[in-house]
Amino acid sequence: MSTDKPSPTMVTCPTCGGPSVFAPSNKFRPFCSERCRNIDLGAWANEEFRVPAQTPPEDAPFGDPKTEP
Repeated sequence: MSTDKPSPTMVTCPTCGGPSVFAPSNKFRPFCSERCRNIDLGAWANEEFRVPAQTPPEDAPFGDPKTEP
């Protein structure tokens, strides 16, 4: 029986691209540090993460799925 601990799972930090430990011991996961987590949070708060969508025409009904084609 082996008593060796398995090596922690490593992932790429979404902010800096560096290695990050994906385990409960890393309280910032999936980020590598608090700094990277805060950079991502700031980008989210500034609405930098958006899904591209077409703008509806000005005269189109908006919001009611029963009236939209």
